[in-house]
Amino acid sequence: MHIDFASSRQSTLGVEWEVALVDRHTSDLRSVANEVLAQLNINHGSLGVDDEHPHVKQELLLNTVEIVTGVCETVAEAKAELHENLVAVREVTDPMEVDLYCAGSHPFAPPKLQPVTDKDRYAKMIDRTQWWGQQMVIYGVHVHVGLDSRDKALPIVDGLINYQAHFQALSASSPYWGGEDTGYASHRALMFQQLPTAGVPYHFEQWEDYEAYVADMMHTGVIDDISEIRWDVRPVPRFGTVEMRISDGLSSLQDIGAIAALTQCLVDDMSTTLDNGGTIDVMPPWFRTENKWRAARYGMEAIIILNAAGDEMLVTDHLLQELVRLAPVAEKLGCSAELADVERIISGGAGYQWQHKIAAAHNGNLHEIVKDNVRRMHRA
Repeated sequence: MHIDFASSRQSTLGVEWEVALVDRHTSDLRSVANEVLAQLNINHGSLGVDDEHPHVKQELLLNTVEIVTGVCETVAEAKAELHENLVAVREVTDPMEVDLYCAGSHPFAPPKLQPVTDKDRYAKMIDRTQWWGQQMVIYGVHVHVGLDSRDKALPIVDGLINYQAHFQALSASSPYWGGEDTGYASHRALMFQQLPTAGVPYHFEQWEDYEAYVADMMHTGVIDDISEIRWDVRPVPRFGTVEMRISDGLSSLQDIGAIAALTQCLVDDMSTTLDNGGTIDVMPPWFRTENKWRAARYGMEAIIILNAAGDEMLVTDHLLQELVRLAPVAEKLGCSAELADVERIISGGAGYQWQHKIAAAHNGNLHEIVKDNVRRMHRA
């Protein structure tokens, strides 16, 4: 099976932001995505009622819309596009008394009661995955970075997985599930990997091995389309990108900018390494899986495995070292200010830490977590 990899400019980027729709009065989820999207299309002017908006898309659940950018040169440009389209969504949702919310999960909404978007591929997924598929009330932020060569895609997938714990810790914002404190910083991370073809990607030595894997998955009926490979990091051949899908949902454009800048800088740095004839380390699969679990469980307090030798370090300490190392890359890419926001997250706290503080300050009232998140979204 031959899989073409589209032409793309090195280190361009795009961002996808999954946003939940919540009732202004009850803070519960509202399944009104179809109405929101229909009105957005009308407001857009050049679209018919049934056409798809270029930057606001359907998602699995009717309580969710996805805001996406086009191809951007800088993180600042991506943030500006996200803000512009967030404003457009809010113009529709405000009169409906619907607020916008984004974290890795909703703290108390019953997962199995959330209606699924009426599309064949979603229905097929739910039918196949049953209980696990019915739990997917989760939200994330995905970052695509362009690659100028197909041969870089798989090594850079391996390279970004070496930073799985870093992205997970910074973005972790799903400690609550169905009204319960799970004890995890990111319950989403472990929930999403229950789907077939989700989770930590496999290591492939060459592109032909990846093509053979995709062919096997299609031949055996595991997938019908390559997009159904839902790894935490994956190549996206039709865009010519590598996609970082590790992060929990984020309510702040500053935080999204930090995650996007870290992704862009790491990919650009790895690309340069490959251009110069270097290689990218591949962690043993058992260390990759363990790092994911540690970051999902402990967030900012995770002690992570750094290399095949098993050396370890507190994830935030290693992040601070990486920020220094990547500073010249960020300057080249024009995202120094956004990369510096990684340190702001470290000092100010990740989403799960804020949620715990809000719940403690309000005698465990999880509705206050949603209200606080909505206020943060309004500042975006």
